[in-house]
Amino acid sequence: MLKENETQVKECHNAVIAIHDVMDILNGKWKISIIACLCYKKMRYSDLLKEVKGISGKMLSRDLKELEANFLITRTVSSTPPIMVEYEITEYGATLKKVTNVIAEWGLKHRQRIIEK
Repeated sequence: MLKENETQVKECHNAVIAIHDVMDILNGKWKISIIACLCYKKMRYSDLLKEVKGISGKMLSRDLKELEANFLITRTVSSTPPIMVEYEITEYGATLKKVTNVIAEWGLKHRQRIIEK
């Protein structure tokens, strides 16, 4: 019994460490929303600014740089006039699509629950 309890404590500890790692990368109010948008299509900066309601331009720029630094998105600048910058989810970043879908589904259920109460 003691050995089983030690195993459970270690598994819990490892899970908490992994969750902290994820939260360090996805911290803040907007990053998950940005990732969710980019999971569906490439977007320009101005499109993201419109789609992610309430985010400031300064915050969007900062979060995009951090997401790019963590290899979750790519930034592509076209070389032909007019110069256009597009952001796209990476293959690695796309692995978060299931996570964003689960969060969205839970959010819809939670909103409905609150409305009903």
